[in-house]
Amino acid sequence: MRKGFTRRPKPDAPAMHGKNYITPSGLQRLKDERQFLLTRERPAVTEVVAWAAGNGDRSENADYQYGKRRLRQIDGRIRFLTKRIEAAEVVDPEAPRAGQAQSRAFFGATVRYASAAGEERVVSIVGTDEVDLKRNHISWVSPLGRALMKSAAGDSVVLQAPAGTEELTVLEVRYDRIAVEPFREPPGAEAGGKGNR
Repeated sequence: MRKGFTRRPKPDAPAMHGKNYITPSGLQRLKDERQFLLTRERPAVTEVVAWAAGNGDRSENADYQYGKRRLRQIDGRIRFLTKRIEAAEVVDPEAPRAGQAQSRAFFGATVRYASAAGEERVVSIVGTDEVDLKRNHISWVSPLGRALMKSAAGDSVVLQAPAGTEELTVLEVRYDRIAVEPFREPPGAEAGGKGNR
């Protein structure tokens, strides 16, 4: 094959361009997941792959093929988490704020707002790795997060959503601790069944 037709592999692209704002508990969650993958899940899968490789013909060995695929997935997730952790800029919502930062909505704010129909909602503005709609944690780069940024109580903001525009009234801005769901070992993880064998 001629050199002009070969493609060079592209270096791993950063997980996200720009800043990766994150709360302290969100950063801890990423670190816990990476630690689990490095110390428990990857060694367990490596053990299965080594056992499967010792069984002979690897081309027809499903345990070996699945294990190698799972190792690639784990390694990819570890690389992703490492990049997110390295790019993280930790912002503590409980840290004291002065001036406008105290009364305006920025990263880490909990905002109570009302829609034009009078329906009230409370959301917390968090990082992209911490979004949890069940807990009303929205990303600072989401349409709602961007609309609420820099607003203060009494301000009217316009939400530019894919479904259309909507006017919202900010009722309250406060900075409280934002509880992020801690990392839990996923069901069916290779490391989870290790003690039961």
